[in-house]
Amino acid sequence: MNGKTLTTPAPRMETEIAPVRGRVVKSRWAFHLLTFLMVFGPGLIVMVADNDAGAVSTYIQAGAQYGTHLLWVVLLLLPVTYFIQEMVVRLGIATGKGHAAMIYQRFGKWWGLFSLADLELVNFLTLVTEFAAIDLACSNLGIDPRFGVPVAAAALITIAVTGSYRRWERITVALCLLDLVWLYLAWKLHPPLADMARGLVPGVPAGGLTGDLTFMVIAIVGTTVAPWQLFFQQSCIADKRLRYADIIWARLDTFLGACMTIAVAGCMLIAGNYSRIHGFTFEDPARMANNLMPLAGWFFRSALLLLMINAAVLGATAISLSSAWAYGEVRGWPHSLELPFRKAKGFYGIYALCVAIAAGAVLVPKAPLQLIILSVQVLAGVMLPSAIIFLQLLLNDKELLGAYANKPWNNVVNWTIIIVLFALSLILAAQVAAPNLFPAS
Repeated sequence: MNGKTLTTPAPRMETEIAPVRGRVVKSRWAFHLLTFLMVFGPGLIVMVADNDAGAVSTYIQAGAQYGTHLLWVVLLLLPVTYFIQEMVVRLGIATGKGHAAMIYQRFGKWWGLFSLADLELVNFLTLVTEFAAIDLACSNLGIDPRFGVPVAAAALITIAVTGSYRRWERITVALCLLDLVWLYLAWKLHPPLADMARGLVPGVPAGGLTGDLTFMVIAIVGTTVAPWQLFFQQSCIADKRLRYADIIWARLDTFLGACMTIAVAGCMLIAGNYSRIHGFTFEDPARMANNLMPLAGWFFRSALLLLMINAAVLGATAISLSSAWAYGEVRGWPHSLELPFRKAKGFYGIYALCVAIAAGAVLVPKAPLQLIILSVQVLAGVMLPSAIIFLQLLLNDKELLGAYANKPWNNVVNWTIIIVLFALSLILAAQVAAPNLFPAS
């Protein structure tokens, strides 16, 4: 037969495996397209979900304070995000196991528990900030947060506890694609093209290199690479049962996700710049949306607030799953989205518990949300370098990865990224813990 049989990769499961479905295609182009669509998902989700509620606030604030001058910082983060997550792709496909399981297996129980404890703590505190953003957006949309926050939590639990990885993935990809509305919003604001072009050239804004500018640059870098991304994408790849033949398409999925994330981040920065041009003082994205409604219109305000909720929901589902997958891997529990609830009660229970407690914490009157946000920054700054070092060491294990281990050029690029992130993370943690250490000029 002249046609090719396209086999859908069956999701990885601990017990039963669904039947593999075959489809005959005669066109080589159609074969490659369908193969990519089957592999597509984890890379896009991990990248777009990283533009969560905290990222929305950070990028918009950067634009509100410095205009388009920091677009070059955002652009430089494109290769950084791709190279880090590309390592995760190779490791996930080669081992068929999650990141937590591999750390536990290759570095021992102590380091495994250390990485797991850090991940679970930072993830939970980050989850609280996601629900805080939902609370804020609901309040500005005229929705009682006591109704909106529980509904969002219930929806997050429902889309995961369905016994189908592909159903969860399709819903989540659809939410990711909603972020393309940011491109429309940025276009509607008619940003000055000459200013944008100048912003893509590395340079320092008027006023020089101040403590505030240093903090903002580090914050932008910190929002772009998060520890949970390493755990999430590798477990996602393992759950989807991707194979060596899929690696080129998994890399393309990750690259397209990185491009979309950086493009959307630039649009957020442009929205903040629009506020700056019209003389508004930035407080938070929701208040900025209200301030700009007379100028940009009702649609802009409503879309921005709804996109805040979408960003928080995407971040929350990815972060909760990274926690549940990691905990299930270390404990040896069944931990697949393909399993029904009755066969993976511990896995789904951890996911639901994280979501429910984080949502409840936001609704507690006078909860110290600002303290939690600061704690997240410090803890994430401390954990990120160690998490990436574990990844880099695993990618140099030729016994484990064979031909897919790091090449010399990979190591040069990756160690450079690690050293820079380590230095920036230390500065960020120090500046958050001791604000007077780097006083503004």
